[in-house]
Amino acid sequence: MEQTKTQEPMRTKTAFKLTREEKSWIMYDWANSVYATIMMAAVFPIYFTNVANSAGQFGDTWWGIGTSVAMVIVALLAPVVGAISDFIGYRKKLFIAFLILGIGFTFFSAISNNWIFLLCGYVISHVGFSGSCLIYDSFLSEVTTPERMNKISGYGYAFGYIGGSTIPFLISIALITFGENIGIDATRAVKISVIIAVLWWTVFTIPFLKNVHQSHGIKKTQNIIRSAFSSIISTAKKIFANKKMLFYVIAYFFYIDGVGTVITMSTAYGTMLGLNSSSMILALLVTQLVAFPCSILFSSLTRRFGSLTMIRAAVCEYLLICIVGFIMGFGLEEGFFSIGTASILFWLLAFMVGTVQGGIQAVSRSYYCQMIPPENSGEFFGFFDIFGKFAAVLGPLLYSVTKSLSGRSSFSILSIILLFLIALIILGIGNKYQKT
Repeated sequence: MEQTKTQEPMRTKTAFKLTREEKSWIMYDWANSVYATIMMAAVFPIYFTNVANSAGQFGDTWWGIGTSVAMVIVALLAPVVGAISDFIGYRKKLFIAFLILGIGFTFFSAISNNWIFLLCGYVISHVGFSGSCLIYDSFLSEVTTPERMNKISGYGYAFGYIGGSTIPFLISIALITFGENIGIDATRAVKISVIIAVLWWTVFTIPFLKNVHQSHGIKKTQNIIRSAFSSIISTAKKIFANKKMLFYVIAYFFYIDGVGTVITMSTAYGTMLGLNSSSMILALLVTQLVAFPCSILFSSLTRRFGSLTMIRAAVCEYLLICIVGFIMGFGLEEGFFSIGTASILFWLLAFMVGTVQGGIQAVSRSYYCQMIPPENSGEFFGFFDIFGKFAAVLGPLLYSVTKSLSGRSSFSILSIILLFLIALIILGIGNKYQKT
């Protein structure tokens, strides 16, 4: 298929000054992070669980099913959507379509009361959110140059943490905690929080919609769907033929699964150990605040040490995090530690996670982007997204199986080390292909 490239905006390569396109791209991380905080992690899951429980359902079970369904849908759509987005004129249109889907059904969740409607709204909005993020990632090669990708990607995660993951979250917590003093009950506080997420996401996406455009791509054909599937097969062959890329994405599958498991299971782990919920929520807020400067610093250090060196360093720190987590749990289970000592260790873990969580994700995204052709970035990121989505299943499963077999939560967190060790081994095996 014929490839074409439109005129690109001028970029400054000497002094590090953000261009208008780079700023607008970064702003979407600021915009969409509110969905991850309010809808996926902190506020809406608790609300939905309570509503479903009141209807005689197992809320946590249905929440897990809904989340899994959304992730599977996105994983299956990712390569097709990515391939279609590579045709000139389609990337922005697909982004807008997923954006409308995400924002629209997030608002639907705010005005619904039935647990089935709430779940359906969440699943569809999750698909919209994830689809927009997939295409957003592929725009990285459009807005900046290869030598600036690590830093721009790091800025994206950093501002996502300090913006959408912090400010609306604090407003929501204040409404839920103190709302009754001004006549706002808990249910209404949640609904207002979801509407805040909708408004935040919408308003701060405007710079992206206005200033970020597709400059690389493939010329349109008469049968776009057939061409897209043909491109998917071609891309799969290219990934398997490129040993540098192949070893990297396999290693990514394992370590990003470990990263995700640490994020999603941390509060459940702490709860099983008897830690105070309020203390854990505050500790996770510390994670977001620490992640802001550390994401930028982590990406900056890649210029001196290289992307893969920083990725390995982050994986090693996650190994240490799992070990400290095991010591915390084992000490409580055996009576060596008090709840107070364990709480201090949990805060230490929250700080440690903050130092690498955004950095490893940012550098992983930019390093992969540097390996792929800009005109096929949507399609390649479609495959990348498959690894990220399906990887999210393995870690929690490993945690649950270990807990079932051992009966010890501490051994469950220790088992996550396997994911990071496997990733390090694969990165080591592919080292001769991956020198940067």
